[in-house]
Amino acid sequence: MSLFKTFFGSSDHASSTNSKIQWNALVDLGQLNDVIELSNDKPVIIFKHSTRCNVSRMALRQFENEFDLDNKVTPFLLDLLNHRDVSAEIARQFEVEHQSPQVLLISKGKSVYDASHSDIAVEALHRYL
Repeated sequence: MSLFKTFFGSSDHASSTNSKIQWNALVDLGQLNDVIELSNDKPVIIFKHSTRCNVSRMALRQFENEFDLDNKVTPFLLDLLNHRDVSAEIARQFEVEHQSPQVLLISKGKSVYDASHSDIAVEALHRYL
């Protein structure tokens, strides 16, 4: 393993098995209707992640390490490099400026909270649940 991978980790998040979060992969525009529907019963988190960005990787790891919202939210992870169309539609549909990394909390079909980069923190989500 290279020194770079040792320090920053692999860019392939799917190979990571130490996440506390049981992510649902967000890979299709049609899933956004499901997200809205699900959010009527339980809030949904969308984490927009760039697999080539070290800042995004570190933000995702920190978020996963702090995560304590089991059974309170339904989490979705978007690999925005492979699904740019979904990322663009999220920005349009939920009326948020595109950022990467970015977390959105969707409740009753609307984004009630979003944060990006170093502002991403699980603790902040507690205020909206």
